[in-house]
Amino acid sequence: MSIRSILQDMKFSRSQRVVQDSAGSAESVGESLKQSCWAQMPQELLREVLVRIEASEAAWPPRKSVVACAGVCRSWRHLTKEIVKAPELTGKLTFPISVKQPGPRDDLLQCFIKRNRSSQTYYLFLGLTHALTDEGKFLLAARKYKRATCTDYIVSLHADDMSKGSSNYIGKLRSNFLGTKFTIFDGQPTHAGAKITKSRSTRPVNLKQVSPRVPAGNYPVAHIQYELNMLGSRGPRRMQCTMDAIPATSVEPGGVAPTQADFSYSNAEFLPSLPFFRSKSNHVERISGPLASQKSGVLVLRNKSPRWHEQLQCWCLNFHGRVTVASVKNFQLVASPENGPAGPEHEKIILQFGKVGKDLFTMDYRYPISAFQAFSICLSSFDTKIACE
Repeated sequence: MSIRSILQDMKFSRSQRVVQDSAGSAESVGESLKQSCWAQMPQELLREVLVRIEASEAAWPPRKSVVACAGVCRSWRHLTKEIVKAPELTGKLTFPISVKQPGPRDDLLQCFIKRNRSSQTYYLFLGLTHALTDEGKFLLAARKYKRATCTDYIVSLHADDMSKGSSNYIGKLRSNFLGTKFTIFDGQPTHAGAKITKSRSTRPVNLKQVSPRVPAGNYPVAHIQYELNMLGSRGPRRMQCTMDAIPATSVEPGGVAPTQADFSYSNAEFLPSLPFFRSKSNHVERISGPLASQKSGVLVLRNKSPRWHEQLQCWCLNFHGRVTVASVKNFQLVASPENGPAGPEHEKIILQFGKVGKDLFTMDYRYPISAFQAFSICLSSFDTKIACE
């Protein structure tokens, strides 16, 4: 039986199960699931089928077949999650949790952002080809909310659902009054010992999204600061990003950044030793406290210094064809050697953002930051900053 026929049979089985679910009681549904031929498939055969599907569907949109396999039944879901590796190893974004996991180590993951000026909404897409104008795979959306003393960008998994109380809520970006300082908040704790920020806008908890015994709200994971330019000197904006949830050693060879394994935490007690991060070797890594307290410190990102082009009379950075329009918003971030001399790891571009059209921008990122963190940093660049330009 071919992979295509297997997927077609699965779709028929799932549609038949939906009809049974809507017509029958909970007991009859449970009985039908027990009798499902897919749920009763031998584990050795099931693993072989899923491994072949995972290997054959390397990119979107065909990669939706892998997601479909995870939706067949519980046994399929657990085994599919076990087979599908994190973006750090494969460079593939498969499940929604992938947007919260660090990007690939070896290459930049190419994405782009579309801006809707009328609705003040921004959409993040994964690039499907090397072209700058492909359709892309939707990843995240953000909407700007202007307030009296600050600006909020609410980040969501759904393009039309920006509610803080929704299960699609990922986090938010908040600026100060001048738009020179920003804080990235995660909707769920990124590490054991993370402290929730108390504010008037603390969102209600959706119990379908997190365990009721796990704290939920706004957890600060990064701080962005733009350098003031009071003298009006020429050049691009200067910025610094302090990644509170990522150790500085993560950019070194063999360094590890925390990787969130799931959106919901089923453990009844959220203890400091709760293991819910996995490193690249797939072993569970226990974190005993905030990363900021580690001896190595936290990761700090800074602008890569541009060079002045005499013929063009402008500041230039090499974006390798990914940026085509000059803009003060364009930037490249590299790791800052806060705790010692600069090495080769401090020359690698971790995040680059640039303009390619009136409302189209490219966003390329890599390990150790995630798509959500990269997207939030790029959102901070859209605010007008008179004191920085």
